[in-house]
Amino acid sequence: MPTLTLYTRPGCHLCEQAAEHLARLEFRVQSVNVDLDPHLRALHGDHVPVLALGDRVLGRGAFSRARLSTLKLALVREYLPS
Repeated sequence: MPTLTLYTRPGCHLCEQAAEHLARLEFRVQSVNVDLDPHLRALHGDHVPVLALGDRVLGRGAFSRARLSTLKLALVREYLPS
């Protein structure tokens, strides 16, 4: 599984919830605070959390465990050798 990027900001309850669910589902994730980078702040604005794989946005907003489980299955299928 590749390492995903979770774009967040401090005090964001949806960001905290997403990080918690990602950890429980054993995703490899790097968290990035969008407020520390003017480019990321301009790119994402107030629309966090954002989950990405490189430049590919996998989703925004609330991430339930069910939504993340579905995403994990899709990523496993995509990254498993044929």
